[in-house]
Amino acid sequence: MIVKDILSEELTTLAEVKEALEEIRLKRAEEPEELGYELRRAIKHADIFSQGTAVESRKMVEEFSGLDKMTPEIATKITDIRPKTKDEIRALYAKERFTLTDEDLDAILDIVLRG
Repeated sequence: MIVKDILSEELTTLAEVKEALEEIRLKRAEEPEELGYELRRAIKHADIFSQGTAVESRKMVEEFSGLDKMTPEIATKITDIRPKTKDEIRALYAKERFTLTDEDLDAILDIVLRG
């Protein structure tokens, strides 16, 4: 398949992807042919690794967007992974050019644990 242009691009959480794949699976269940290998693997991956619902995940990403030193990409990663310790959060920020203070880490952990 050759892609000529990207029409739009949007960051989505794994929970949102899981719901979208479930809709596709339900639509294709009515068709006589079975699901392709790639689609079956993607659905299985989303089932195993997604946490929470799409609504909860989107709400968490929006809460993260209000914090300093938070990009949409990192907010989506944190929402998907849901780190439990400060060290796990630091690992997600390893490539960034800034470091987090203990207050920043506590704010992130507070949102994750509430979510």
